[in-house]
Amino acid sequence: NRKIRQNLPREEHRSVAMENAKNMGAVALFGEKYGENVRVIKFGDSIELCGGIHVEATGQIGIFKVTTETAIAAGIRRIEAVTADEAEKYINQNLDQLEEIKSLFKNAKNIVRSVSSTLEENKKLEKEVEKLTREKALNLKNELKESIEKVNGIKFLSTHQKLDAATVKDLAFAMNNEIERLFFIIASEDKGKANLTLIISKELVREHDLNAGQIIQELAKEIKGGGGGQPHFASAGGKDPNGLNKALGKAKEWIKEKV
Repeated sequence: NRKIRQNLPREEHRSVAMENAKNMGAVALFGEKYGENVRVIKFGDSIELCGGIHVEATGQIGIFKVTTETAIAAGIRRIEAVTADEAEKYINQNLDQLEEIKSLFKNAKNIVRSVSSTLEENKKLEKEVEKLTREKALNLKNELKESIEKVNGIKFLSTHQKLDAATVKDLAFAMNNEIERLFFIIASEDKGKANLTLIISKELVREHDLNAGQIIQELAKEIKGGGGGQPHFASAGGKDPNGLNKALGKAKEWIKEKV
């Protein structure tokens, strides 16, 4: 941008012999093919071999604003930028967004510090909510134990909860550790998505050759999804929460018919 403001004029030399161009200090790009005669473009100290279009003076560019810088291959970076009117538009849009952000923070003097502080506080609150949610789920154990049914000698338990995947997994393993011969399936909804989690006591897996991964695949059809896992633990996800209760019912019928 300093060079742009210097308004350096374009010096153009056409049909220059390649040897003479090199003697002028012109830079040839690696991999490019050049003829015997070349075009030399000079702006200040920059001398290039180039057949492209150039401004008459750098001041016409107005301003040069880098917008992105990324890696496109090993040791190769791509820089993208805007100039002139587009650069001005880009800067003004970002300034407008900054003003909106500042207004949300009551025009705080140090907006970066305010945003950083808010994000940090939000992380702490998310962790606290997650902790409370897990504690609530684990407290469900006693309530769920009252709902256990005996189906063909198996302790069958199904429940429908609004819990995140991590909490559901914690609940499943906590119940499995406390109750023998358990077949426990949990239907849950998280952010509009349907989830099924199945845990089967290892003794049942051995005795009846059960496979939670295969069972969950069948049940997942009710929520228009798919899943899999190990013989004693599996999970599935789908896009239709309305099918969760049907999947729970199907699990109970499967136990009645197959075991």
